[in-house]
Amino acid sequence: METESSPTADANPEPQTVYDLVGREFFDGLVDRFYAGVSTDEILRPMYPRDLTNAKRHLADFLVQYWGGPDDYNRQRGHPRLRMRHMAFPIDTAARDAWLHHMLAALDASPDLHPSIAEAMQEYFVMAAAHLINRQDHAAESAAGSNDG
Repeated sequence: METESSPTADANPEPQTVYDLVGREFFDGLVDRFYAGVSTDEILRPMYPRDLTNAKRHLADFLVQYWGGPDDYNRQRGHPRLRMRHMAFPIDTAARDAWLHHMLAALDASPDLHPSIAEAMQEYFVMAAAHLINRQDHAAESAAGSNDG
């Protein structure tokens, strides 16, 4: 029997967010893989507390919120203010590169991630890591100092 189709709420579905597509578990896994690298990194490890539990939760909550999930991060910690929150840590290009290395490795190890999502995340991580640089490199300082005379 053939029925006449009628418009439904699904006729114009809202765009799905990255969070809708990958879920909370994806972000928890990404953060776990990222911190596995950070935990042994000689540049980054000193910037983190001994117990990484809260740092992991904060990063996962931030990423979930950024990529379209619940706003737990804002409700618990307020506006991200990433640059301000990281100002106390000496982030130069070496620290940026180390952070990016571990985050991109964690992303690359993510199972079944659609290439367009991986690319969008990679672009975001590159931009965010560069934005957080707050110290001039020692080599750049030396070169600038030698050009003064």
